[in-house]
Amino acid sequence: MWTELRKGRHSICGQEYFITFNTYSRTPLFLNLNFAHLFCRHIQINETKTQCKWLTWVLMPDHFHGLLRLGTQNLSNTIAHLKGGSAFKINKLNNHNIKIWQKNYYDHALRKEEDRQQISRYILANPLRKGLVCSISKYPY
Repeated sequence: MWTELRKGRHSICGQEYFITFNTYSRTPLFLNLNFAHLFCRHIQINETKTQCKWLTWVLMPDHFHGLLRLGTQNLSNTIAHLKGGSAFKINKLNNHNIKIWQKNYYDHALRKEEDRQQISRYILANPLRKGLVCSISKYPY
């Protein structure tokens, strides 16, 4: 399945992508506030290192959604840096070596006619749809 997900995956500098990836076995690791804070800080590191821009994103207890404008690195490297770097920091904090993320991820390259604002609203409303908060302004991640 992993190899099939990679078939046809193209990286275009400046292209915008809708990205989703899950925690390993959909474990709600990010109910742990320390883990969630570490991941959120790693977003900024990822932007600096790969020259990408996370236009909109939300970290859920067991997955991540984001709208990404790709920078100088290809898509696979950008996502690997975010997932790998955050996993390393979480494991270091926890003094363990557990799997944090599933290997694969979903990406959709946005076409010009797709409504970025609608996609961003979908991403940001995820905690509301999942019943984690009664207002999206109350969700910190």
